Amino acid sequence: MITSVLVANRGEIACRVFRTCRELGISTVAVYSDVDADALHVREADTAVRLPGAAPSETYLRGDLVVKAALAAGADAVHPGYGFLSENADFARTVIGAGLVWIGPPPEVIEVMGSKTRAKELLGIAPLAEVTEGDLPVLVKAAAGGGGRGMRIVRELGDLAGALESASAEAASAFGDGEVFVEPYVENGRHVEVQVVADKHGGVMTLGARDCSLQRRHQKVIEEAPAPELHPDVLGELSEIARDAAEKVGYVGVGTVEFLLAGAHMQFLEMNTRLQVEHPVTEEVFGVDLVALQISVAEGNRLPDVKEPAARGGGRPGPFGHAVEARLYAEDPAAGWTPQAGVLHRLEFPAGPGIRVDTGYVSGDTVPVQYDALLAKVVVHAPTRAEAVRKLAHVLDRTVIHGPATNRDLLVASLRHAEFGNPGLLDTGFYDRNLDTLSRPRGGEEYAAVAAALAGAVAGRGRFGGGWRNVRSQDETRTYGDHEVRYRPTRGGGYEVTAPEGIGVVSAAPGRVSLEVSGVVRHFDVTAYEDGTVHAGPHRLTARPRFTDPREQTAPGSLLAPMPGTVVRVADGLAVGDRVTAGQPLLWLEAMKMEHRVIAPASGTLTALHAAPGRQVEVGALLAVVSDDATTEAAQEDQTV
Repeated sequence: MITSVLVANRGEIACRVFRTCRELGISTVAVYSDVDADALHVREADTAVRLPGAAPSETYLRGDLVVKAALAAGADAVHPGYGFLSENADFARTVIGAGLVWIGPPPEVIEVMGSKTRAKELLGIAPLAEVTEGDLPVLVKAAAGGGGRGMRIVRELGDLAGALESASAEAASAFGDGEVFVEPYVENGRHVEVQVVADKHGGVMTLGARDCSLQRRHQKVIEEAPAPELHPDVLGELSEIARDAAEKVGYVGVGTVEFLLAGAHMQFLEMNTRLQVEHPVTEEVFGVDLVALQISVAEGNRLPDVKEPAARGGGRPGPFGHAVEARLYAEDPAAGWTPQAGVLHRLEFPAGPGIRVDTGYVSGDTVPVQYDALLAKVVVHAPTRAEAVRKLAHVLDRTVIHGPATNRDLLVASLRHAEFGNPGLLDTGFYDRNLDTLSRPRGGEEYAAVAAALAGAVAGRGRFGGGWRNVRSQDETRTYGDHEVRYRPTRGGGYEVTAPEGIGVVSAAPGRVSLEVSGVVRHFDVTAYEDGTVHAGPHRLTARPRFTDPREQTAPGSLLAPMPGTVVRVADGLAVGDRVTAGQPLLWLEAMKMEHRVIAPASGTLTALHAAPGRQVEVGALLAVVSDDATTEAAQEDQTV
């Protein structure tokens, strides 16, 4: 029997595995990098071991350090979670060789199925050996790992070489393996996956199918189970393929077989030899604990008899209802999904029946730049899909998040979008079609700006005295993002809003403001932070300085870092004085194991280059300056005067 488990991971998944271990009476061991010394998963574990020496971004990839930590802490077994070393066969061998129980499939199975190229070979599917115009579009894909890393869509043959290089570099950084391959790219297919569980006695079972079609950059955003409107015959065929694949390789443990469906076309994608991020929706529908099953199988036990809900025509849910999961990220969808980092001043989720939150953060924690920006997985289970979707949108809408920008508003808008409400329209092109609409600021932001301005004014009045005069004074002005607010104090100690028009002030206090608009009263809880952000109700606002030093203005053509990260590459031969063209990649930033291109905003001359490989940068750091011809000539004339 396993008595102590070390989780070779961090964040949400480490906390999730610890929860099951506690329920089973198993003690827990955490490992951590210096960046994560005070992380939630460290605080929740019974014991914790620092992984020394390695850079924070590489720490959890040091299998030798993880095994030493397990032995030092007296652990019996190692659970890899997902990502990092979870699909690393050499790590599994090291764990087993140290006399520890490996909570995962045999190393040789990881080697075969963990490599997408070898898995396809096993199933008789060959990647493209040569790409021609007739093959386009194609997908360049990392052979190891997942999560959208190491993937590039190629629509022009001339872009293939650059995509191969970029994808390989990203895959090597994320998984320690730069192998990539090319396969046909199916436009707007439906991403469906089958959950597989197998024991050491030849027992294999499948637990229905999940739909994971809503994706950005090939990384899942919203998942659900059972996969809606999936014909029983199709489900049966997918389940049989998944079962056969597991039996053919002697699979043991929990795994997932992924497919892309497009009309009558069914394409095998890969088999993930680990627990999936989206496993909670299957757990909620089937009433099982997949982590407990992993541990039980690793102990040598046979699988229990878990019955799959009977499939019904029309995609209606079985007797266990429907579950939907949304991944809450610290990222800015409107700015190319750029990851965000910083302090989570407040993070509070609604609680109640059918609501589940898996997270690695609580209020006061810091989201680091070195790791994935996933804050939490919010899951709702309800009798029907429509009920689950509606409730999940409501739960997210009421979630309090004060800190870095997040995708919360996009998730709410996605769940309430008419296209998502019709399961027959689900496909991986959802965000390609709808992102511009979904990423617009939510309604009522101008009222939130007024509430923020008045809350600030009241707080200032408390410090500096009243502001009302006998002689009518000039309006006070505060600006939040694109919203300019004008107001003045009134004789009764209140405030009058002059812009935007039509807004009445019911009450105003430093932490709460009530406004009346067209007879409707709106309440806003307001909190301001030292970094210049103000949270008014569900809105996150950025205050513009009231007085700006002209010397601090950024020069036209300046390229600023869109997120904190590390400069990993600069375009070959790029130097000050070079001519560049609009859209030309100039350098690459790595943040949270993803590469982000920084491109020239317009054609012109590179007049400054402050980036160099290995340089750590913060948000807004000046990387380079591209000046158009008129600006360059004017600068040269100034220098000759």
